[in-house]
Amino acid sequence: MDLRAPLLELVAPHGLGAEVLPGVVLERASAELGLRLTFAVAGAGPLHVELSPLADTPRYAARSTRLALSYRARGADPGLGKRLCDTLAAAVRDNEERVLARLEAEAEAQAGARLREVEVDTLLEPMGRVTAARDETFYGLSPYVGCLVGCRFCYAQSHLDPLRRLLGRAAAPWGSWVDARVNAPAVLARELEARPRRPIKLCPIVSDPYQPLEKRLGLTRACLEVLVGAAFDAPVFVLTRAPLVRRDLPLLARLPGAHLGVSLPTADDAVRAHFEPRAASVDERLALLRDARAAGLATFAVVQPMLAGDRAELADALAAHADSVHLAVLQGEYGAAADFDDPRFAATREPAWQKGAAAELAGLLDARGVPRWEGELPPERQP
Repeated sequence: MDLRAPLLELVAPHGLGAEVLPGVVLERASAELGLRLTFAVAGAGPLHVELSPLADTPRYAARSTRLALSYRARGADPGLGKRLCDTLAAAVRDNEERVLARLEAEAEAQAGARLREVEVDTLLEPMGRVTAARDETFYGLSPYVGCLVGCRFCYAQSHLDPLRRLLGRAAAPWGSWVDARVNAPAVLARELEARPRRPIKLCPIVSDPYQPLEKRLGLTRACLEVLVGAAFDAPVFVLTRAPLVRRDLPLLARLPGAHLGVSLPTADDAVRAHFEPRAASVDERLALLRDARAAGLATFAVVQPMLAGDRAELADALAAHADSVHLAVLQGEYGAAADFDDPRFAATREPAWQKGAAAELAGLLDARGVPRWEGELPPERQP
């Protein structure tokens, strides 16, 4: 189910391109990670408004009967964010009973389905921002929503689970359900013709692009074939925890500036197996980077969260196989509380431990001359 259209119905009559407040124009609607509206603000950065079930949102700027509205402003007046939420909440109150009842009826018709084939109207998700240093805008591309790799600490579930509740769908553990966007290749082909070219990132924001279902459906591969057929020449980034990506290395090699990255939070495979039992082993992920380099691809690694293990060993492995590395700490335990309750790992859940481990690994990587980056894209990406 594509929720962009229902999201716009909720805030009608404020449609795309509408000036909702003086100098505040509704620019984009997204349901990729929750219900989000993006507004262009004259003389300031973008302003984002997020809608979520009221029961899931203890703090908010405004509310309707069933939904909470909150905002994030980068360089915009916080008071403006509050006024915008108040204005939108008035519209939502008029629309939500009708729109949410329809969504719940559609969800009930598919009750119990854990693997669903869905169609979407749009696929490329505008992401990133322009900073003083460089243009970091890109498109996210997710042929699937939901992930059978199912790493229990994955923060995607914090955004997707409230959407399931909003739709009236039964609760399901993260890692047990997937929506496959079966028309993704066709939508991508259409959007490539109409949109400006920007880098594209296939990554586990809402799903691993090479989770087990990809072997049967081949949607990620089909999207890559569309990019090759379109002679797409902007950078393409693939981030995965799954060995199936090896199948598509020759295809990725046909894309100029293609990058392959793996998530690698530890060099200790016993620790990896404890926290990521369905993901590729440490050796398999390092072998993927080695094979990607041999195929002519740039490589990168993401270390998130920090997990137990010898950090010097991890730094050595990353220095040998990754052109650059991104470090980030635990964003929340979510379904992994029992994993962290294990006495061997209880200390690693603490923010101080996470920050200390990240600082230590950063120093080890710096000593080995491995470039590190913040934000969404590696530094070797071309502006």
